[in-house]
Amino acid sequence: MSNLEVGIVGLPNVGKSTLFNAITKAGAEAANYPFCTIEPNVGIVEVPDKRLQVLHELYNSKKTTPAAFRFVDIAGLVKGASKGEGLGNKFLEHIRQVDAVSQVVRCFENGDITHVEGSIDPIRDIEIINTELCLADLEVLERRLLKLVKLAKSGVKEAKVEEAILQRIKEALEQGQTVRSVELTDDEKAMIKEMNFLTAKPTLYIANVGEDEVTTADTDNEYVQRVKEYAATEGAEVVTISAKVESEIAELEDEDAREFLHELGLEESGLEKLIKAAFDLLGLMTFLTAGTDECRAWTITKGTVAPKAAGKIHSDIERGFIRAEIVNYDDLIAAGSVAAAREKGQVRLEGKDYVMQDGDVTNFRFNV
Repeated sequence: MSNLEVGIVGLPNVGKSTLFNAITKAGAEAANYPFCTIEPNVGIVEVPDKRLQVLHELYNSKKTTPAAFRFVDIAGLVKGASKGEGLGNKFLEHIRQVDAVSQVVRCFENGDITHVEGSIDPIRDIEIINTELCLADLEVLERRLLKLVKLAKSGVKEAKVEEAILQRIKEALEQGQTVRSVELTDDEKAMIKEMNFLTAKPTLYIANVGEDEVTTADTDNEYVQRVKEYAATEGAEVVTISAKVESEIAELEDEDAREFLHELGLEESGLEKLIKAAFDLLGLMTFLTAGTDECRAWTITKGTVAPKAAGKIHSDIERGFIRAEIVNYDDLIAAGSVAAAREKGQVRLEGKDYVMQDGDVTNFRFNV
């Protein structure tokens, strides 16, 4: 199964690469001057899930495999990138394929770290980035329109339909509005899916705050409040993180990291908050498989039926699906074993129409 991908964008010097380094421990270059990253940095992180360790101990399994997330960090964008300012916008192509876009926004004052625009104003920063994303989408759209005109002339019926959809989108993009803001039917969305518009992707704003306000920023930081208000108008999620704190956590062993978070008065790390928000944004959940060989977490979309979930493990299991043997994680742990849960009537056999639930511990029966 391919990992979920989130692209990270932002202006230079907003803490983007610092945050990327911290959450992926990938050691991307992070410097206090613009344009230090040309190639995209890609890091894979494990999705934290305490349930896996508990299942590992219950089954005494040989290995444990968590779900994974890929983060793709591209060079900082500047105003006028589409016209070639800075390093231009060509590396936006690196994130055309991602599932969601997360935009890092600077919400802290620090005289030692210069801001490319000369002052701290998160809404202005968001609008600069969104404008550049709209212009990049417009370039892709205009290339497609040229092709469609030729196809329509040669009598391809669908070309006229697609052209009409793209003209509506073009009007929005020219006014600085995202593809997300254009009302499209499911059929229309399917028709333009291949275009991978950046501004059609679900968006998450990461408000990067100072380390001294990591517990209070959600309520007390005026910049964060403004980002939240802005995000609410477009149905986007906001996560408040201190890239500085995350980089300190990244240096620590797991136990020390927990203690450090506790001292700061935090329940979870920024990475955990970020992954939860991304899961919510993309409508994702996790089911689990467990046994002596391996305990594993699998990511699926909410509403997925059992055979499709089985297909995440192997296409043969989906093809030969008979039924799914399922026990709820909490019931299994309370009972102490599958046998004990079965005695209590908590192990169910579900068929092809069963909609998977988060935390289903599942054994698929199949025959190929």
